[in-house]
Amino acid sequence: MATEEGAETTSPLDDVMADIRRELVRRVAADDRDSNRDVYDALEDE
Repeated sequence: MATEEGAETTSPLDDVMADIRRELVRRVAADDRDSNRDVYDALEDE
């Protein structure tokens, strides 16, 4: 929801959902790195 000044206001629920999204992205990225460790290691060696 935008205010007259154009700034968005966020509810506590929006803040919690943003935190959850960030944590999910962090976990998926970490799992991807772990699952593909050999690929990442090979890229570092190039």
